[in-house]
Amino acid sequence: MNQSDKKLDVLYKISQATSARQHNVSELLNEVLQIMETEMGVLRGTFTLHKPGSDILEIEASSGLSSSEMSRGQYRLGEGITGRVGLTGHPEMVPEIGRSPDFLNRTKARDEQETAFLCVPIIHHKEVIGTMSIDLPGCSETELNGYFLFLQHVAHILASAVSTIREEIEELSALESENKMLRRQLGDRYSIDNMVGNCSSMRAVYEQIVQVGNSTATVLVRGASGTGKELVARAIHFNSPRKNNAFVSVNCAALPENLIESELFGHEKGAFTGAAQQRKGRFELANGGTIFLDEIGDISPAVQVRLLRVLQEKTFERVGGNETITVNVRVVAATSRNLEEGMVNGTFREDLYYRLNVFPILLPPLRERRADVMLLADHFLQKYGEMYGKQMKRISTAAINMMMTYHWPGNVRELENCIERAVLTSSDGVIHGFNLPPSLQTTDETRTNLLPENGTNLKQMVEAYEREILIDALKKHRGNATAAARYLQTTQRIINYRIKNLGIDPKNYK
Repeated sequence: MNQSDKKLDVLYKISQATSARQHNVSELLNEVLQIMETEMGVLRGTFTLHKPGSDILEIEASSGLSSSEMSRGQYRLGEGITGRVGLTGHPEMVPEIGRSPDFLNRTKARDEQETAFLCVPIIHHKEVIGTMSIDLPGCSETELNGYFLFLQHVAHILASAVSTIREEIEELSALESENKMLRRQLGDRYSIDNMVGNCSSMRAVYEQIVQVGNSTATVLVRGASGTGKELVARAIHFNSPRKNNAFVSVNCAALPENLIESELFGHEKGAFTGAAQQRKGRFELANGGTIFLDEIGDISPAVQVRLLRVLQEKTFERVGGNETITVNVRVVAATSRNLEEGMVNGTFREDLYYRLNVFPILLPPLRERRADVMLLADHFLQKYGEMYGKQMKRISTAAINMMMTYHWPGNVRELENCIERAVLTSSDGVIHGFNLPPSLQTTDETRTNLLPENGTNLKQMVEAYEREILIDALKKHRGNATAAARYLQTTQRIINYRIKNLGIDPKNYK
């Protein structure tokens, strides 16, 4: 086979390789270099890519170079022959590298002084995105010219594929940067410093999170519904060495009993009706990170046995499978149930309890955290003001009194829902008593003195709300009754009359 036929054959093989490897461009480039090395006697071949946002060309694929030699192959645009081709977009040929002062031998891979070096640009949409170069031993000028033209054809064929790999690298880099940013934001969000609460019981919780964070100990978070157990679990994870790995949350009470095993441990194809394919469970997904098992007291005895094995041996099998899977998972469990009572009546295994209860953390109910109610309320006021694009200024005195005297059976979750509702219904940037849910406005639950003990009195209720509205208007206008009248769209005479009747002194609000 003559040289022309050989080159056509090589071009055909490269075209076939391009079609076959559309989704794996790195392998394509290496395969192309291998074809040229085998079929044409090329000593070394390299593909460089232009790093977006820089003036650097880096070796992306090569043949005949070690990994250390590749790592040295970086060129600034305009630097040496490769850099000049990358800058100008014009191909260059050096018949003997030993006689060329522009040949840098940056990779330190070449000792042969009579080797020819050919470098051509890879151009896509009129932009130089990289270069392709080869080393050829002892060729005549005519042969070199033929190879030079041939190499330009190869670069043209591969331009689209090389553009694809550069886009993939850009996308991967962007995803990695975004992933790091999101993890950093999550770490900041669930930092102990961002947890709201300054009462002594919450300070004890923060101290426990710090104590257990760097260990691998299993943690059992206990507390009534709505006290923030998942928030504590996330704080433990993001203050631990596992913070860059997965945090997987499972609400055991929300999963049907016949599906919880499959959810936790995964299943094999055909393990049960509807199992059309293999599926990884939550423990596999959390490998290297933390799994949070909320409402652990609700799982069945059968699942408790399998969970006990995972805690003891770090191994399990998928439902319907025989393969033993080993995982490295930190378990944080939570419950609002009385597990000790469950052990007595036989609904919760004693051995599992002691495996889970290695490091217990008890979250106090909100009614025992009176000092934190307004801290939390202000936090949620800012949060939902930003979420709904409303400029929230403050919480009125009457609303504060209602929140401070309410017994909060739903704990922090109930308080958050109340503030969200109040932000949505507020029309002036102030949370008034009438913006709060009715449950906070009834005598039995607020224990306020707005109403007489013998029942509801409409006149007193109206006066209480009218008093609140007037005081808020006076506060807003620094005790100026005339400005308050304009704000409330009434006359100064009516305002003064109502202020006098309700015993309000405007001077107190200057």
